[in-house]
Order: sequence, then C-alpha cells, then structure tokens
Amino acid sequence: MSLTLESTPDCMLKEMVALPLQIGQVAQQTGLSVDAIRFYEKEGLVPRPARTPGGYRLYRQGEVADLQFIQKAQQLGFSLKEIRELFSIQRHPQETCVHVRDLIAQKLIAVRGKIKELQSLEETLAASLKQCRKALRRPAEHDDSCPVLAQIAAARPPRKKA
Repeated sequence: MSLTLESTPDCMLKEMVALPLQIGQVAQQTGLSVDAIRFYEKEGLVPRPARTPGGYRLYRQGEVADLQFIQKAQQLGFSLKEIRELFSIQRHPQETCVHVRDLIAQKLIAVRGKIKELQSLEETLAASLKQCRKALRRPAEHDDSCPVLAQIAAARPPRKKA
C-alpha cells in the first residue's frame, strides 16, 4: 500500500506554509508603522527582506517575529542598542542567560532610580501645593507675590550680567 499527497483546494498543507507578507500587511499584523519597520531594517535590527520584481519588500515569518520581539522589548523599556544586544545573545545560543539576567538587572536599577526621582518630585509638588493652599487662606500675608514662586526664585542661582 502506498500513500500519496495531492494538493487539492481543501488541502491543509497550503495553510501550514506561510506566504511572505508585504510591508503593509506586516504593519497591520504587528501594529508597527511602515516607517518604523523601515527604520528597524535601516538600523540593521532586522535583515533586509527579499523583494518582488516590482521592488516590494517580502517579509518571512521569522522577520515578522523579530519585529514583534523589538516591539515587546521596547515596551519593557529596552533601547535599540540593548535590543541589538538581546538579538545577539538570542542568535548565539552558546552565550548563557547570565548576560540577559545582567541586562534586565541593569534596566531594573535604572527604573528604580527613576521611580525614586519621581517620588521625590511628588513630595516636593505636594509640599508646594500645601503651601499654596495655606497662602490662599491668608492672602494678607503675601500681598506682593506667591510664596512658592518666591521660594523657587530664592533657590535659583543669581543670573550673570552680560
């Protein structure tokens, strides 16, 4: 008994082989703009895709997956330089997860530093708002200017005269 495969209109094998996509289709599938896709290509983050005889870019599923990886990594706060490094690690499996862990640890330290800065700013703004509300309840005590503006001006270094 021998088996043969025939390509019929209902054949599921056709669906398993993904056809290359043009840039507009990739943009729609990934949510990236056409300009962003071209930029990533120009920056070397994704390889230059094959082209049709008419010059249209044709992206394979691997390239689409790379674009989705870039998008997700950027959402996590990674820069293009860091994404390039992540790709390098991903494409060279002999390197270990230690490097990825170190990159993530560095990113987490930076994020925590920004959070501390924002918390400090929040405290300063809350104190200034409290001061404004207090001053507005006693307008006779600050006839000439807003006390918060006076405090900011006092903290500023004197201007050099030209």
